[in-house]
Amino acid sequence: MTPPAAEPVRLRFQIGARTLGSVARRLVRVSPSLDAIVAGALPVLPPLDRVAHGYAVTSLPERALAPLRRAAGRMLCYERQRYPRHYADLTIGFAAYQAALSGNTRSGLKRKTRRLAELSGGTLDVRRYRSPAELQAFHAVARRISQRTYQERLLGGGLPDDAAFRNSMAEQAAAGHVRAWLLYIADEPAAYLYCPIVEGTVRYDHVGHDPAYNELSPGGVLMLEAMRDLYAEPGLARFDFTEGDGQHKRSFSTDRVACRDVLLLRPTLANRATIAALVAFDHAARSAKRAVARLGLESLARRVRR
Repeated sequence: MTPPAAEPVRLRFQIGARTLGSVARRLVRVSPSLDAIVAGALPVLPPLDRVAHGYAVTSLPERALAPLRRAAGRMLCYERQRYPRHYADLTIGFAAYQAALSGNTRSGLKRKTRRLAELSGGTLDVRRYRSPAELQAFHAVARRISQRTYQERLLGGGLPDDAAFRNSMAEQAAAGHVRAWLLYIADEPAAYLYCPIVEGTVRYDHVGHDPAYNELSPGGVLMLEAMRDLYAEPGLARFDFTEGDGQHKRSFSTDRVACRDVLLLRPTLANRATIAALVAFDHAARSAKRAVARLGLESLARRVRR
Protein backbone atom coordinates (compact mmCIF):
# COMPACT_ATOMS: atom_id res chain seq x y z
CA MET A 1 0.00 0.00 0.00
CA THR A 2 1.42 3.37 -1.04
CA PRO A 3 1.39 5.81 1.89
CA PRO A 4 -0.74 8.94 1.29
CA ALA A 5 1.22 12.09 0.59
CA ALA A 6 1.86 14.30 3.59
CA GLU A 7 0.78 17.91 3.12
CA PRO A 8 2.66 21.00 4.30
CA VAL A 9 0.73 22.28 7.30
CA ARG A 10 1.43 25.38 9.37
CA LEU A 11 0.53 24.83 13.02
CA ARG A 12 -0.57 28.32 13.95
CA PHE A 13 -0.22 30.23 17.17
CA GLN A 14 -3.47 32.09 16.64
CA ILE A 15 -5.82 34.31 18.62
CA GLY A 16 -9.07 34.95 16.79
CA ALA A 17 -8.22 36.03 13.26
CA ARG A 18 -4.66 37.03 14.16
CA THR A 19 -1.79 34.61 13.62
CA LEU A 20 1.16 35.42 15.87
CA GLY A 21 3.44 32.71 14.49
CA SER A 22 3.48 29.18 13.10
CA VAL A 23 5.51 25.99 12.85
CA ALA A 24 5.74 24.09 9.55
CA ARG A 25 5.13 20.33 9.64
CA ARG A 26 4.34 17.75 6.96
CA LEU A 27 1.21 15.91 8.06
CA VAL A 28 -1.22 13.34 6.72
CA ARG A 29 -4.75 14.62 7.22
CA VAL A 30 -7.28 12.17 8.63
CA SER A 31 -10.83 13.50 8.38
CA PRO A 32 -13.60 11.00 9.22
CA SER A 33 -16.92 11.17 7.40
CA LEU A 34 -19.95 12.42 9.29
CA ASP A 35 -21.36 8.88 9.31
CA ALA A 36 -18.18 7.64 11.03
CA ILE A 37 -18.27 10.55 13.49
CA VAL A 38 -21.90 9.88 14.46
CA ALA A 39 -21.05 6.19 14.92
CA GLY A 40 -18.05 7.10 17.10
CA ALA A 41 -15.79 5.00 14.89
CA LEU A 42 -12.02 4.92 15.31
CA PRO A 43 -10.42 6.37 12.14
CA VAL A 44 -7.88 4.26 10.30
CA LEU A 45 -4.35 5.71 10.40
CA PRO A 46 -2.73 5.15 7.01
CA PRO A 47 1.01 4.36 6.86
CA LEU A 48 3.38 7.34 6.96
CA ASP A 49 6.06 7.95 4.38
CA ARG A 50 9.52 8.80 5.64
CA VAL A 51 9.15 12.60 5.21
CA ALA A 52 5.87 12.84 7.14
CA HIS A 53 6.01 14.24 10.67
CA GLY A 54 2.69 12.67 11.66
CA TYR A 55 -1.08 13.03 11.39
CA ALA A 56 -3.60 15.84 11.77
CA VAL A 57 -6.85 14.17 12.86
CA THR A 58 -9.91 16.42 12.66
CA SER A 59 -13.35 15.86 14.22
CA LEU A 60 -12.30 12.82 16.19
CA PRO A 61 -15.31 11.63 18.23
CA GLU A 62 -14.54 12.14 21.90
CA ARG A 63 -15.11 8.49 22.75
CA ALA A 64 -12.54 7.44 20.13
CA LEU A 65 -9.68 9.43 21.72
CA ALA A 66 -8.47 6.69 24.09
CA PRO A 67 -8.53 4.00 21.36
CA LEU A 68 -6.67 6.37 19.03
CA ARG A 69 -3.94 6.93 21.61
CA ARG A 70 -3.50 3.17 21.88
CA ALA A 71 -3.46 2.74 18.10
CA ALA A 72 -0.84 5.51 17.76
CA GLY A 73 1.66 3.68 19.97
CA ARG A 74 4.67 5.84 20.87
CA MET A 75 3.61 8.85 18.81
CA LEU A 76 3.15 12.19 20.57
CA CYS A 77 -0.56 12.96 20.98
CA TYR A 78 -1.79 16.50 21.54
CA GLU A 79 -5.39 17.65 21.60
CA ARG A 80 -5.48 21.07 19.92
CA GLN A 81 -9.18 21.87 19.97
CA ARG A 82 -12.55 20.70 21.30
CA TYR A 83 -15.90 21.48 19.72
CA PRO A 84 -19.28 19.95 18.89
CA ARG A 85 -19.62 18.72 15.30
CA HIS A 86 -23.07 20.06 14.40
CA TYR A 87 -25.42 18.49 11.88
CA ALA A 88 -29.09 18.50 10.93
CA ASP A 89 -31.19 15.39 10.33
CA LEU A 90 -32.69 15.82 6.84
CA THR A 91 -35.09 12.87 7.24
CA ILE A 92 -37.45 14.43 9.80
CA GLY A 93 -39.29 16.84 7.48
CA PHE A 94 -39.16 20.63 7.37
CA ALA A 95 -42.00 21.15 9.86
CA ALA A 96 -40.21 19.03 12.49
CA TYR A 97 -36.95 20.79 11.68
CA GLN A 98 -38.49 24.21 12.29
CA ALA A 99 -39.99 22.95 15.53
CA ALA A 100 -36.51 21.82 16.63
CA LEU A 101 -35.16 25.37 16.30
CA SER A 102 -35.35 27.60 19.35
CA GLY A 103 -38.29 29.97 19.69
CA ASN A 104 -35.94 32.96 19.52
CA THR A 105 -34.36 31.65 16.30
CA ARG A 106 -37.76 31.05 14.67
CA SER A 107 -39.20 34.45 15.59
CA GLY A 108 -35.99 36.27 14.64
CA LEU A 109 -35.82 34.59 11.23
CA LYS A 110 -39.50 35.29 10.57
CA ARG A 111 -39.00 38.98 11.29
CA LYS A 112 -35.79 39.22 9.25
CA THR A 113 -37.30 37.31 6.31
CA ARG A 114 -40.23 39.70 6.23
CA ARG A 115 -37.88 42.70 6.30
CA LEU A 116 -35.74 41.37 3.42
CA ALA A 117 -38.85 40.63 1.37
CA GLU A 118 -40.06 44.20 1.89
CA LEU A 119 -36.71 45.55 0.64
CA SER A 120 -37.01 43.37 -2.47
CA GLY A 121 -40.46 44.49 -3.52
CA GLY A 122 -42.51 42.13 -1.36
CA THR A 123 -40.92 38.78 -2.27
CA LEU A 124 -37.80 37.18 -0.84
CA ASP A 125 -35.27 36.93 -3.69
CA VAL A 126 -33.46 33.58 -3.35
CA ARG A 127 -31.90 32.10 -6.48
CA ARG A 128 -30.98 28.42 -6.78
CA TYR A 129 -28.17 26.76 -8.75
CA ARG A 130 -27.26 23.13 -9.51
CA SER A 131 -26.34 22.57 -13.19
CA PRO A 132 -22.79 23.25 -14.49
CA ALA A 133 -23.92 26.37 -16.36
CA GLU A 134 -25.89 27.63 -13.36
CA LEU A 135 -22.93 27.01 -11.03
CA GLN A 136 -20.65 28.99 -13.33
CA ALA A 137 -23.00 31.97 -13.05
CA PHE A 138 -23.29 31.45 -9.29
CA HIS A 139 -19.52 31.41 -8.86
CA ALA A 140 -19.02 34.73 -10.63
CA VAL A 141 -21.49 36.50 -8.33
CA ALA A 142 -20.53 34.67 -5.12
CA ARG A 143 -16.87 35.53 -5.66
CA ARG A 144 -17.72 39.23 -5.60
CA ILE A 145 -19.44 38.76 -2.25
CA SER A 146 -16.62 36.60 -0.92
CA GLN A 147 -13.98 39.25 -1.66
CA ARG A 148 -15.73 41.58 0.81
CA THR A 149 -15.90 39.12 3.71
CA TYR A 150 -13.46 39.10 6.62
CA GLN A 151 -13.14 35.31 6.18
CA GLU A 152 -11.39 35.93 2.87
CA ARG A 153 -9.56 39.14 3.74
CA LEU A 154 -8.15 37.95 7.08
CA LEU A 155 -8.36 34.16 7.08
CA GLY A 156 -8.06 33.19 3.43
CA GLY A 157 -11.29 31.24 3.83
CA GLY A 158 -13.45 32.62 1.05
CA LEU A 159 -14.98 30.87 -1.95
CA PRO A 160 -12.01 29.53 -3.99
CA ASP A 161 -11.28 31.01 -7.41
CA ASP A 162 -8.59 28.64 -8.68
CA ALA A 163 -8.96 26.39 -11.74
CA ALA A 164 -8.92 23.21 -9.64
CA PHE A 165 -11.95 24.33 -7.63
CA ARG A 166 -13.88 25.52 -10.70
CA ASN A 167 -13.20 22.23 -12.51
CA SER A 168 -14.26 20.22 -9.46
CA MET A 169 -17.39 22.33 -9.13
CA ALA A 170 -18.33 21.67 -12.75
CA GLU A 171 -17.70 17.92 -12.42
CA GLN A 172 -19.76 17.64 -9.25
CA ALA A 173 -22.55 19.72 -10.76
CA ALA A 174 -22.65 17.47 -13.84
CA ALA A 175 -23.10 14.50 -11.48
CA GLY A 176 -25.85 16.31 -9.57
CA HIS A 177 -23.73 16.59 -6.42
CA VAL A 178 -23.81 20.36 -5.77
CA ARG A 179 -26.45 22.74 -4.49
CA ALA A 180 -25.89 26.50 -4.26
CA TRP A 181 -27.93 29.56 -3.39
CA LEU A 182 -27.70 33.34 -3.66
CA LEU A 183 -29.79 35.85 -1.73
CA TYR A 184 -30.41 39.23 -3.37
CA ILE A 185 -31.64 42.35 -1.58
CA ALA A 186 -33.20 44.94 -3.88
CA ASP A 187 -31.46 43.23 -6.84
CA GLU A 188 -28.04 43.35 -5.14
CA PRO A 189 -26.28 40.07 -4.25
CA ALA A 190 -25.99 39.89 -0.45
CA ALA A 191 -25.22 36.28 0.60
CA TYR A 192 -24.17 32.93 -0.85
CA LEU A 193 -24.12 29.28 0.20
CA TYR A 194 -22.29 26.48 -1.63
CA CYS A 195 -22.85 22.84 -0.63
CA PRO A 196 -21.48 19.67 -2.25
CA ILE A 197 -23.31 16.39 -1.58
CA VAL A 198 -21.46 13.16 -0.72
CA GLU A 199 -23.51 9.98 -0.36
CA GLY A 200 -26.59 11.75 0.94
CA THR A 201 -24.71 14.15 3.23
CA VAL A 202 -24.86 17.85 2.31
CA ARG A 203 -21.71 19.72 3.34
CA TYR A 204 -21.63 23.31 4.55
CA ASP A 205 -18.46 24.06 2.61
CA HIS A 206 -18.58 27.75 1.60
CA VAL A 207 -20.76 30.54 2.95
CA GLY A 208 -20.52 34.30 3.15
CA HIS A 209 -22.40 37.57 3.07
CA ASP A 210 -21.65 41.18 2.21
CA PRO A 211 -20.78 42.95 5.49
CA ALA A 212 -22.75 45.98 4.30
CA TYR A 213 -25.88 43.94 5.12
CA ASN A 214 -24.79 42.70 8.56
CA GLU A 215 -27.74 44.20 10.41
CA LEU A 216 -30.21 42.39 8.12
CA SER A 217 -28.75 38.89 8.79
CA PRO A 218 -28.91 37.72 5.16
CA GLY A 219 -26.86 34.61 5.92
CA GLY A 220 -29.37 33.28 8.43
CA VAL A 221 -32.34 33.97 6.18
CA LEU A 222 -30.60 32.25 3.25
CA MET A 223 -29.70 29.27 5.46
CA LEU A 224 -33.34 28.67 6.37
CA GLU A 225 -34.44 28.86 2.74
CA ALA A 226 -31.70 26.42 1.72
CA MET A 227 -32.85 24.00 4.43
CA ARG A 228 -36.43 24.35 3.17
CA ASP A 229 -35.24 23.26 -0.29
CA LEU A 230 -33.16 20.36 1.04
CA TYR A 231 -35.99 18.95 3.14
CA ALA A 232 -38.14 18.88 -0.02
CA GLU A 233 -35.50 16.84 -1.87
CA PRO A 234 -35.63 13.03 -1.47
CA GLY A 235 -32.59 10.89 -0.72
CA LEU A 236 -30.73 13.28 1.60
CA ALA A 237 -29.79 12.12 5.10
CA ARG A 238 -27.88 14.86 6.93
CA PHE A 239 -26.64 18.43 6.62
CA ASP A 240 -23.05 18.54 7.89
CA PHE A 241 -21.95 21.85 9.40
CA THR A 242 -18.33 20.53 9.31
CA GLU A 243 -15.55 21.29 11.80
CA GLY A 244 -15.77 23.93 14.48
CA ASP A 245 -18.41 25.58 16.61
CA GLY A 246 -20.31 28.84 16.21
CA GLN A 247 -23.64 30.49 16.95
CA HIS A 248 -24.86 30.02 13.38
CA LYS A 249 -24.19 26.27 13.52
CA ARG A 250 -25.77 25.94 16.96
CA SER A 251 -28.88 27.78 15.75
CA PHE A 252 -29.49 25.66 12.63
CA SER A 253 -28.43 22.18 13.72
CA THR A 254 -30.61 19.46 15.24
CA ASP A 255 -27.83 17.23 16.63
CA ARG A 256 -24.15 17.32 17.56
CA VAL A 257 -21.24 15.05 18.45
CA ALA A 258 -18.48 16.06 20.88
CA CYS A 259 -15.26 16.09 18.84
CA ARG A 260 -11.58 16.95 19.14
CA ASP A 261 -8.81 17.92 16.72
CA VAL A 262 -5.72 15.91 17.53
CA LEU A 263 -2.09 16.00 16.41
CA LEU A 264 -0.12 12.75 16.31
CA LEU A 265 3.59 13.41 15.75
CA ARG A 266 6.63 11.17 15.56
CA PRO A 267 8.56 11.29 18.88
CA THR A 268 11.49 13.36 17.56
CA LEU A 269 13.22 16.18 19.42
CA ALA A 270 11.84 18.79 16.99
CA ASN A 271 8.30 17.47 17.37
CA ARG A 272 8.60 17.41 21.15
CA ALA A 273 9.65 21.07 21.05
CA THR A 274 6.70 21.85 18.76
CA ILE A 275 4.22 20.21 21.12
CA ALA A 276 5.74 21.99 24.12
CA ALA A 277 5.39 25.37 22.37
CA LEU A 278 1.77 24.65 21.39
CA VAL A 279 0.91 23.55 24.93
CA ALA A 280 2.40 26.72 26.41
CA PHE A 281 0.71 29.01 23.89
CA ASP A 282 -2.72 27.36 24.15
CA HIS A 283 -2.55 27.48 27.95
CA ALA A 284 -1.65 31.19 27.86
CA ALA A 285 -4.45 31.92 25.37
CA ARG A 286 -7.02 30.15 27.55
CA SER A 287 -5.80 32.01 30.64
CA ALA A 288 -6.04 35.34 28.79
CA LYS A 289 -9.55 34.52 27.59
CA ARG A 290 -10.68 33.79 31.16
CA ALA A 291 -9.11 37.06 32.34
CA VAL A 292 -10.86 39.05 29.60
CA ALA A 293 -14.21 37.49 30.53
CA ARG A 294 -13.63 38.19 34.22
CA LEU A 295 -12.89 41.87 33.48
CA GLY A 296 -15.80 42.26 31.05
CA LEU A 297 -13.57 43.22 28.10
CA GLU A 298 -14.97 40.79 25.49
CA SER A 299 -16.05 43.51 23.01
CA LEU A 300 -12.61 45.15 23.12
CA ALA A 301 -10.92 41.76 22.66
CA ARG A 302 -13.06 41.01 19.59
CA ARG A 303 -12.01 44.29 17.97
CA VAL A 304 -8.33 43.56 18.69
CA ARG A 305 -8.59 40.01 17.26
CA ARG A 306 -10.09 41.34 14.04
